[in-house]
Amino acid sequence: MNIIVLNGSPKGDLSITLQYVRFAARKFPDHTFTTFHVAQTIRKLEKDEKALGDILDAIRKADAVWWSFPLYYMVVCSQYKRFIELILDPKHRDAFAGKYALSLSTSVHFFDHTAHEYIHAICDDLGLKHLGAYSPAMYDLMKKTERTRWLGFVGQFLDSASRKVPYARVYPPLVATPFVYTPATPAASVNAAGKKILVIKDGQGPSGNTDALAHSFAGSFRGPVEVVDLADIDIKGGCLGCCKCGLNNVCDYEGKDGYIDFYNEKVKKADIIIYAGAIRDRYLSSRWKMFFDRSFYNTHMPTLSGKQIAFLISGPLGQIPNLRQMLEAYGDFQEAHVAGIVTAESGDSLQIDDLLAELARGVVRMHENRMFSPGMFPGVG
Repeated sequence: MNIIVLNGSPKGDLSITLQYVRFAARKFPDHTFTTFHVAQTIRKLEKDEKALGDILDAIRKADAVWWSFPLYYMVVCSQYKRFIELILDPKHRDAFAGKYALSLSTSVHFFDHTAHEYIHAICDDLGLKHLGAYSPAMYDLMKKTERTRWLGFVGQFLDSASRKVPYARVYPPLVATPFVYTPATPAASVNAAGKKILVIKDGQGPSGNTDALAHSFAGSFRGPVEVVDLADIDIKGGCLGCCKCGLNNVCDYEGKDGYIDFYNEKVKKADIIIYAGAIRDRYLSSRWKMFFDRSFYNTHMPTLSGKQIAFLISGPLGQIPNLRQMLEAYGDFQEAHVAGIVTAESGDSLQIDDLLAELARGVVRMHENRMFSPGMFPGVG
């Protein structure tokens, strides 16, 4: 069997996850494994159509596709996310249709289930037949029992794929609506009461109703509200997975771009933070993913304790419960309070105006009243 491995680690050959693939290749020598370091080379793939085309041609000739990736903030890293955005172009999907797929990640099991659900759904969107997810801890390969378990999983996959077992799609296609939110002029009636309010939006296309949602919300306040576009934040690149920050919270990008200064001076010092973005495939944009990934220079320490946060989402969030789970959990494990999530899905501009105005009033009230719901399992876990 000819298997294409799409390596989703920025570390390329040094990826821990990739060692599981190499071990399987040694134990199943009758099968061919060809690896493409798509996360590490994403900037080239964005600009070089031939380089991307070579990968797609290899996939067309393959029998199966393996997704191999480390876990970054509940999903895949931003570089891998960007690759997925590229291949979801309708002109590329024929390369994947009908082939069998497996997803493999390594992590400390911090929201690995949401990452694998995301990849499974992407497989369904591409026409791949997803036969299972395998999610070991990073160093399980050093244990004999876990090596045996991994080889058993691989053997089952190879047997099923060779027999061309039937597959039923699990995640239905997303149905987008062409609705354009046209807000009325906000009343600017909400007193911010001295609270520092920060709205971060992704205005890069396709942004859908993102700008309208963000500016309508900001216009609900009498006082100043800072609105920042992700494109204006100096972010040179995505998290490298080097884990240098694990020693003393110093990032490898320190002094090389403006992200850390922005996060320290704007995000950490805000009282209320609003995240606004459009759904790309089954998450937000890869630019948003880069923003969240880079915040890991704080490692797993909560950085939003005591803050009210909310999300303004353009796109079919109601059709992607996995994404809603991630947004809500983000507040939980950051020890912040998710004051609300507003979308434009209703298709009713007047109703959306009301929802945004109430969210504006609510976040201030909640901050003043120190309203924080007890953490549920995602936060506790």
